[in-house]
Amino acid sequence: MTTAPISTAPAGPAARRRPAGRIALHACLIAVLLVMLYPLAWLLATSFKPADEVIASLKLLPSHFEWSNYSTALDGVNEVSVGRLLWNSLLIACGAVLGNVISCSLAAYAFARLRFTMRGPLFAFMIATIMLPHHAILIPQYIIFNQLGMVNTYWPMILPKFLATDAFFVFLIVQFMRGLPRELEEAARIDGCGPFRSFFSVILPLTRPALITTAIFTFIWTWNDFFTQLIYLFEPEKFTLTLALRSFVDASSQSAFGPMFAMSVFALLPIVLFFLAFQRFLVEGMASSGLKG
Repeated sequence: MTTAPISTAPAGPAARRRPAGRIALHACLIAVLLVMLYPLAWLLATSFKPADEVIASLKLLPSHFEWSNYSTALDGVNEVSVGRLLWNSLLIACGAVLGNVISCSLAAYAFARLRFTMRGPLFAFMIATIMLPHHAILIPQYIIFNQLGMVNTYWPMILPKFLATDAFFVFLIVQFMRGLPRELEEAARIDGCGPFRSFFSVILPLTRPALITTAIFTFIWTWNDFFTQLIYLFEPEKFTLTLALRSFVDASSQSAFGPMFAMSVFALLPIVLFFLAFQRFLVEGMASSGLKG
């Protein structure tokens, strides 16, 4: 029995180009990553700079670390500590997440799995509201909340989320639910489950990726929301971190640039931690939610 001789011929040009191509690709990706991360690195480095170096110096690293920026930021603004500001932001963001997850999943289940009159036109009308600017409904909403006595409270930021007003998330969950096999509901119906029991016992557990995606985006968008909070909140005790940053600059002008960037780090940290904790579910939800059409 003879064996085929092992070829010792040098690799061809195509084989030699593969490692060079991979190195070039990795170098480009690293360069893009550095460009994208530079603003975050600049923010973190600037939070340690003295006030006179924030604008006057173009260097990334400070000449010496000004740790007092963080101690000043921890004191907060208008005699409100950063812990209270952080709690206010978390309260609004978590309330919005809870409202969107509950209301949008219920609305999506009705559009995706139930049959009722005018379902198609109502779903088209809901999709059309995605193109409606938020500023177009701001004044009517403010009048309604003012008549209800809810201005200068957190309800204007939380209550609409329990009414499925974010059509994008309803559409996202609808597309995900349409991909679930109907045999599961039919089997549950044979066992005596009604629509609500089928939703909570069968459909809702399978919709976890889309729900987590809804929760992540709702948390980030609500946390970063400045305009709505500026309209409805007046008292400093009820301010969020986003509003406190503006007040911080107004209170001390240019001399507070260092503490302002230190407080910006505090404002950014919860979003980064929240995203890192759920990024795996975010990719899974976006990949399987049916956004392709």
